[in-house]
Amino acid sequence: MRDFDPIKERSEKKLDDAAFLKSYNEDLPEQFPKASRVYLKEFKNSHPSLFKDDGAWSLDQHRKKFMDWLPQHIKYLET
Repeated sequence: MRDFDPIKERSEKKLDDAAFLKSYNEDLPEQFPKASRVYLKEFKNSHPSLFKDDGAWSLDQHRKKFMDWLPQHIKYLET
């Protein structure tokens, strides 16, 4: 029987936009731009194939992709 892994559990948990936003910004290094609802919405619009099942986020599937995407689009989204 496998031991319970709370980090894996947290990482794979399905999250709505608000929960992902909070989780994403929670442990983010200072030099990285913070997420916002506007940025999450634009990312979802840009990557519909990542959300085709239920529209939910998960840290293991989306955090790194969003983290890489945001700096390239943040200036465009702020104007």
